[in-house]
Amino acid sequence: MLVTFSTKYHADIIMFGDIGEAMLKMMGQSGTVPSAILADDVAAALANLKAALSKVGDEAMPEGEEEDESPVSISKRALPLIDLLTVAVKEGSDVMWK
Repeated sequence: MLVTFSTKYHADIIMFGDIGEAMLKMMGQSGTVPSAILADDVAAALANLKAALSKVGDEAMPEGEEEDESPVSISKRALPLIDLLTVAVKEGSDVMWK
């Protein structure tokens, strides 16, 4: 499964399902796909994501995901989504995922 995050003023971000759901939960969302965040709530979701990532640090994978020889940290995987959320806050745009 893939999760596609979108907002009006940014290119779509596509993540593998387990990573996308982990990001949603870090944002304070239920992890339900599809769903959305209204523009007024995007700043709080961004703050939640950043706070959760600061606690995780450079952990390579969410629990249960197999580790390969060159793991990519969850913090680095979140960068495109952080950018999308930042643009959505700046432009006052809703964020959707499917």
